[in-house]
Amino acid sequence: MKSWIKRSLAGLFGAAVVVGSLSACGHRPHDGGWKASAEQMAERRAKMVARVASKLDLDAAQKAKLEVLAGKLSEQRSALMAGAHPREQAQALVAGEKFDRAGAQALVDQKTEAIKAKAPEVVTALGDFYDSLTPAQQQKVRDFMQRRGGWHRG
Repeated sequence: MKSWIKRSLAGLFGAAVVVGSLSACGHRPHDGGWKASAEQMAERRAKMVARVASKLDLDAAQKAKLEVLAGKLSEQRSALMAGAHPREQAQALVAGEKFDRAGAQALVDQKTEAIKAKAPEVVTALGDFYDSLTPAQQQKVRDFMQRRGGWHRG
């Protein structure tokens, strides 16, 4: 296969993984995930903050920084998910007789820019939160990530 085709497919696959992962993270059977209202998303965010705060025994200042981080992550998710449903976007790429390469590249560029635009704010909020933790709390985070292989549900 030609190298530009491999690169295009790899880029499209990468974007599909990112979009699929983020949409899967927001999926809940009872409300459809993708169709969650702003109130439902705020409720989920509040539950996540409360759970992390209790696991790490956060003080008020640390919890406030975690809330800022959760808000920034929510903003980034909204920017990334703006537009049509990911499945509809993927279906549009293969709707014709030929694969829509230009559309696929535009989709990859759009999602990449959405991530890039919000990334500095997310990194800053994450750094502010993590740096506010005590050494024991930081160790709990590292242990959790090591034991669980990351921040998975369940």
